[in-house]
Amino acid sequence: MTCNFQLTRNSFEHLVLISGDGTVHENVSPVRAFPIQSPDEGVSLVLEDGQEVAWIDRLSDLPDAIRALVDAELAGREFMPEIQKIESISSYATPCTWYVKTDRGNTAFVLKGEEDIRRLGQASILVSDNHGIQFLIRDMHAIDRHSRKILDRFL
Repeated sequence: MTCNFQLTRNSFEHLVLISGDGTVHENVSPVRAFPIQSPDEGVSLVLEDGQEVAWIDRLSDLPDAIRALVDAELAGREFMPEIQKIESISSYATPCTWYVKTDRGNTAFVLKGEEDIRRLGQASILVSDNHGIQFLIRDMHAIDRHSRKILDRFL
């Protein structure tokens, strides 16, 4: 695929998209269409009002410099640690504190209620803490037995 736009940063560190016809769009933001199931496919570049100005089928198709800008912007906007292991919980009754190991380090958070645990597809689970931070378990069948046992009590 040929990239039909250029992407740079302005002096305020905002993304600037220059389309193939020379139109300049200031302060664009990348938005994933399917952030959990297909994070590297289907990314829209939108203006502040939500108007789409470019579509990216696959991030891997982008030139390295443009991909680096998109990846950096997405990383700054998205914060969804992946739970790798549930070390322990304070109680099986909610609210309770979960002590977990994530891809970003160990942490603890408060689960307000069982409704804050949602299945996504066949194996993914999204857990929201009392501050609205979402933690992802990408594949509940791939985590350790102890963690699955805890999850089973809440699902």
